[in-house]
Amino acid sequence: MPQSSHPLPSAVLAEVCARVRGQRPLVHNITNFVVMNFTANVLLAAGASPAMVHAIEEVEDFVAISRALVVNIGTLDAPFVNGMERAAAAARRNGVPWVLDPVGVGATAYRNGVAARLLALGPAVVRGNASEIIALAGISGARPKGVDSMVASDDAMEAASSLSTRAGTVVAVTGATDYVVDGDRVVAISGGHPMSQDVTGTGCAASALVGACLAVSPPAEAAIAALSLLKAAAARAGDGDPGPGTFAVRLLDAIHAVSRGI
Repeated sequence: MPQSSHPLPSAVLAEVCARVRGQRPLVHNITNFVVMNFTANVLLAAGASPAMVHAIEEVEDFVAISRALVVNIGTLDAPFVNGMERAAAAARRNGVPWVLDPVGVGATAYRNGVAARLLALGPAVVRGNASEIIALAGISGARPKGVDSMVASDDAMEAASSLSTRAGTVVAVTGATDYVVDGDRVVAISGGHPMSQDVTGTGCAASALVGACLAVSPPAEAAIAALSLLKAAAARAGDGDPGPGTFAVRLLDAIHAVSRGI
């Protein structure tokens, strides 16, 4: 499987970030209760315009006026699932690119069914940790423990390639090293900071940033740019090894600065 260790030329990353800031795309998020505020602030820091809309009465109308959709299955109930499926179907009808974040897939039959139905609605990008990608691809050998991955991102390459080819989607696997898989092409993205694992919502933030970049760029470029931005911001936020509370605040500041080329 061809692999590059160079995510994007810095000029291309800067261009994608500049397009997000210049166009300020509306990114429609149906995400979990735990991370709504943090995710919205991450998108604002990157220059996008977040909307956290999940009511079934309006999701289809909201998708139609959005530039991208992000669906995160972290906290599920029947109305939420209904809204997710309606929104994803509307995105498909309206040509709005969307991101699937299959949080905790593999943990329960209910969650597996929701993820499978959403996958069938054609996300442009799937972003998850290694356990989630392996479970979604239907490959045995890994079982999620909550929303944390029990395997390294490197171990999900076969699953990610299979999922990308079968579902016709770009697959972003995040971990100590991030990987963006587009069929047979793999791009590795290093950097970041270990403290990212100790702050709730950093994975969800990655999916949201992919959505922002997807609003202005093709899927593979969007995923690479978003994960490169987050890795660079996390490395900056972790300077001096702060505690998790300080790191979370610094991460927002760093996303703001890195996306502006400061």
